[in-house]
Amino acid sequence: MSAVNISAADVKKLRDMTGAGMMDCKQALAEAEGDFDTAIEVLRKKGEKLSAKRADRDATEGAVLALLSDDHKRGVIVRLSCETDFVAKNDDFVALARKIGEIALKSFPTTKEAVLELPFDGSTTIGTKITEQIGVIGEKVELAEYATLEAPQVASYIHMGNKAAVLVGLTLDNADFFEYGREVAMQVAAMKPVAVDKDGVDATIIEKEIEIGKEIARNEGKPEAMLEKIAMGKLNKFFKENTLLNQQFVKDNSKTVAEYLQGFDKGLTVTGFKHVTLG
Repeated sequence: MSAVNISAADVKKLRDMTGAGMMDCKQALAEAEGDFDTAIEVLRKKGEKLSAKRADRDATEGAVLALLSDDHKRGVIVRLSCETDFVAKNDDFVALARKIGEIALKSFPTTKEAVLELPFDGSTTIGTKITEQIGVIGEKVELAEYATLEAPQVASYIHMGNKAAVLVGLTLDNADFFEYGREVAMQVAAMKPVAVDKDGVDATIIEKEIEIGKEIARNEGKPEAMLEKIAMGKLNKFFKENTLLNQQFVKDNSKTVAEYLQGFDKGLTVTGFKHVTLG
């Protein structure tokens, strides 16, 4: 340990700069002989060591946030993960997730890897900042998921406690329709559709549903010649229950989501959606 005198003011300054604990800051400053830049590197290296040790830990808690551009034409979702609910609810952790989202929204990269390379401040990247936080928090922290959406108008919804976030794209750029888009985003969070409509359902899912339908009918003793027709009927039911525009609108079961939107304008529909949850 260095003989350099480390004042309480210096410790607080480093803590304000990094968010690290007071004792960690004091030890880092002592090791760095009072040099702040070196002390920050000490804390980052500690984070890297903890990252390696905790790489196999489950980070199923965290914060999921959706952010929109001022013109509501772009949106991003970030899922910053950690190990415990205690950390996930910490204001500083949520603020970090929000700042990452704000930086990503401004540059609008298409991949999580590209987000990690973005500058966080004048001296580090988002990826390095996250590694640094592992040393500060003592838990595995990672940018677990990142999603983007562009449309004439994008609406968002964040589920209570930052447990899930949704972006919904609308075909029409009309501020009066923004709240309707948010209602549909809430529908996505509640009903978890797999696609906007049946044309967007992955072929492997369709094949699987047809086989399941055939197997159920077969087990019920239905004739082999009828299995395909029965399976297709079950597939149509699957589309109604699992594709957004064909689902019953949760706030008015007399309408589908498509009918709900078209009630405001015949040209109003959903271009796409993104749904990210913890886990």
